[in-house]
Amino acid sequence: MTSSQPTRGIDTSRPHSARMYDYYLGGKDHFEVDKQAAERVAEVYPAIFVCARENRAFMHRATRVLAREHGIRQWLDIGTGIPTEPNLHQVAQSVVPDARVVYADNDPLVLKYAERLMRSTREGRTTYIEADVNNTETLLNSAELAEVLDLSRPVALSLNALMHFVTDVQDPYGIVRRLLEILPSGSALALSHCTPDFDPPTWQKVTDIYTAAGTPVQFRTRAEVTRFFDGLELLDPGVTVGHHWRPDAAETGAATHATPTDAEVSLWTGVGIKP
Repeated sequence: MTSSQPTRGIDTSRPHSARMYDYYLGGKDHFEVDKQAAERVAEVYPAIFVCARENRAFMHRATRVLAREHGIRQWLDIGTGIPTEPNLHQVAQSVVPDARVVYADNDPLVLKYAERLMRSTREGRTTYIEADVNNTETLLNSAELAEVLDLSRPVALSLNALMHFVTDVQDPYGIVRRLLEILPSGSALALSHCTPDFDPPTWQKVTDIYTAAGTPVQFRTRAEVTRFFDGLELLDPGVTVGHHWRPDAAETGAATHATPTDAEVSLWTGVGIKP
């Protein structure tokens, strides 16, 4: 969607993080304003495409591990982004066909393509909720969520490349804590988060670009990302750079890319289980 023609309900006057991410992944569901902002990021951090790809690959691996090894059958994926196959429900249902997935995002363009997110297996269920992670009560009390997820049984909370768009003044740790509080024992948190740890000057430039585009960001250190898992039992290998979390040589496309450096990925990832 590289056309400059406006789409009803979608603000094309300023870039949007979900549409910029679509550009990083090689998608077509973005506008010229998103492309221009994304290319400014790529000028200062050429590996942004690697970071986006490895973030997606981590989501796939974490989903499979939780389904195969921890009996998870339900997912709440917040900050879904524009559908890019395979989507989380396709990965989960390839392992457990009866998996149930609720997607949530606040970008109208995601809503436009939400039908892709609801093509479930016959045994499973999926739905999409237009909601903001900053308004946890509206999200958790939605009828759509109650129809698909049984909150008396374990749920995987999937927060991929989302929490760096929640600054400290918005209480990111409180948001994650409130989301986890309503989930029962055996539930999980799968989280990825961009970091300045490996190249602070470059990531300051990235921060400036997003902020100038109207999207405040706060990239965090490993210690700050690890704090999201307080009270949870971290799965091995703990909080680590994305491509080091349970690497899978069979990952689709893995053979077509050279192994990236930690600085190129610049993404802390982890999965924790609620006791």
